[in-house]
Amino acid sequence: MGLLAGLLGYSNPYVLPWFMIAVAVVASAYGLPWGLLAAGLAALGLLLFPGFQLMAVGILLLSAFLAHRLGESLRQAHRRAKALARAQRLLAQALEVIPQEETPEALLKGLPDRLAALGEGGHVGVWVPEGKGLRLLASRPPLSVEVIPYGGVVGRAFREGRPVHGPDVRRDPDYIAPPDHKALAELALPLLERGEVVAVLNLERDRPFPEELREGLERFAQAVSLHLDRLADLRERRLQAELAERLQSAPTLAQAAEKALALLVEGLGLEAGAFWEVRGARMVSLAAYGVKEPFLLKVLEEGLPYGVGLAWQVYETLSPVFTARYAEEARVVPALKALGWRTFAALPVPTPGAPRARRVLVVGQRGEKLWRRSEVELLLLAARTLGLGLERLQETERHQGVNRLFLELLEKPLEELYQEVLEEAIRQVPGSEAGSLLVLEEGAYRYRAAVGYDLEGLRAISFTPEGMLLWYGRPEEGAKRGEPRLMSLAERPIAKISHETAPPEVIDRAGKAQEIQANLCLPVPYKGEVLAYLNLDNLHDPLAFGEDSLGVARFFAAPLATLLHESRTRKLLEEAALTDPLTGLPNRRAFDRFLLEELKRAERYGYPLALAVMDLRGFKQVNDRLGHAVGDLALTKVAEALEGQRRNGDRIFRWGGDEFAALFPHTGKEGALRAAFRYARAIEALCFNGLCLGVNIGLAAFPEDGRTPDELLSAADTRMYQAKAQGLSVLA
Repeated sequence: MGLLAGLLGYSNPYVLPWFMIAVAVVASAYGLPWGLLAAGLAALGLLLFPGFQLMAVGILLLSAFLAHRLGESLRQAHRRAKALARAQRLLAQALEVIPQEETPEALLKGLPDRLAALGEGGHVGVWVPEGKGLRLLASRPPLSVEVIPYGGVVGRAFREGRPVHGPDVRRDPDYIAPPDHKALAELALPLLERGEVVAVLNLERDRPFPEELREGLERFAQAVSLHLDRLADLRERRLQAELAERLQSAPTLAQAAEKALALLVEGLGLEAGAFWEVRGARMVSLAAYGVKEPFLLKVLEEGLPYGVGLAWQVYETLSPVFTARYAEEARVVPALKALGWRTFAALPVPTPGAPRARRVLVVGQRGEKLWRRSEVELLLLAARTLGLGLERLQETERHQGVNRLFLELLEKPLEELYQEVLEEAIRQVPGSEAGSLLVLEEGAYRYRAAVGYDLEGLRAISFTPEGMLLWYGRPEEGAKRGEPRLMSLAERPIAKISHETAPPEVIDRAGKAQEIQANLCLPVPYKGEVLAYLNLDNLHDPLAFGEDSLGVARFFAAPLATLLHESRTRKLLEEAALTDPLTGLPNRRAFDRFLLEELKRAERYGYPLALAVMDLRGFKQVNDRLGHAVGDLALTKVAEALEGQRRNGDRIFRWGGDEFAALFPHTGKEGALRAAFRYARAIEALCFNGLCLGVNIGLAAFPEDGRTPDELLSAADTRMYQAKAQGLSVLA
């Protein structure tokens, strides 16, 4: 237009002004005031100075060129302003929708749809970390590439935690483009949750990103990150509230563990979980969720042996473990490794005063998963909440266990009660896996119950009160107060101390003294007298017991003392009912009871058992000629003579009248025959005013003469009558 004006002005200067008016109109329509001004000046110059027409033409051409460039710049600025305004509207619309999303997954998956219009000629995608690469969570339009390495613009944004702009992605050696992809520029924006990159928002387009658009997108990413933080806080509060509610409504430990597992596994989008509790040398499953494989169900049923699996590592270190490469861990469960499970979190459930993790929470999935910081914090908080809730339930179960023992006291024999008391203590006191109960009887402490040891072997030894104080290792005042004490192999030689109180060959074999790693000894006093000593042992871990163990043991001390006192009183009453008042020997009722008990033991352990039935000769003459007083004296002397010849472990009974009986545990027929001859000689040595006594003894042995009490008694009774008929003292 400027060139045309110059030519017209050169040929006819008077036409120029009118033409310039037209130029002005057109220039105004295009918004070019500076071009209009230049054209006007050129026309004015031609009118005023016709001699300078050539110069005016040059000025006019230059002005026209400048006007064209300026117009183009303004048009570009106008288009850019429109594009930025459109982008800002899209970002504003997306920001309005973000607060409506209720889960991080829904929020991240919806971003490509919200921003799809900004990926002109390329795409908008969200990438999340998974294993050794980044996985495409969502994209618009869809991409054929699902996983990329931690390289390129997206990888750098994830690693460095800052926006990364690639002006030309084709020059990036790590860039992997789908077929027919023509994107030129790339922008990767990290999305953070509590300061940790959890995803990368990636935009690609066929033209560079204006600086204003990049800044707007970066602010948008910051807003998304803030909402991710809010969602993480909201999820944590909701989960904590629901967890507390479920624990409050659970009546038992197992049900509480099951409810907690279901909530955590589902809330974190995992596959399965297990809640383990240490009981002795194994971890047992209190609850499990989502476990379906037969191999894993068998593991849950059998428990974890000592030292096997991440749970035992957590037990020892009290430190949680989060892993996505389970097969590479030092301690694994073979069944889990064989099935290809990769991702696990194992956390200690806190117990106040415990040196070890008494309970361990384990959750996981087959596939590889990188643990987010928010997930780690959520699980740690959940473990603490579980610890508080389960401690309340544990205390309730302790009370229920003691109450159950009191109720059973009225129904069960004393020996069974001793065993149940011990087993309940091992169940309740943290760190226990074996133990024994020594009860004061006739001035000495004797083993009356054992778990993990040979009770029959331990019955052969007894301890004086001084010997028990040596084992207790504290002043007598502490024992009379019922103060428990701990002993660890890491601090004191347990086996050596055991050898000072009992024969090494017995205590090592029957009591496994060389294997004990830690011991908790609880004196059980009542009104100034120590009725019993309860020993709880761990055979694997020197640090198995802690302050929590002592606290539970103290809880047991008072009710256990009452229980043993009541049982002791009942025992005295039972002994009175089972004792012959004249001789002090157990009576026929006692014989029937002990015979049945010893016969059961003999059958269970496969050792021999013999019995003898004795009928006095000459007693009727003593009683008739010398009177009942001498007759009673004769029966008393017979009882003393039999007791004098009784071996340790044998039992002598008065059946009534002039009949006596004996039981020989762990003894075959030959051993019983030798004992019977000693008894016969002792009785035959008794004389009263010239009248001497004699005896006829019939023997029977298990199992050759019978397997039931009636069969054995019938055999012994028959032989006793045969001995009398044949004039023999003893007949086997």
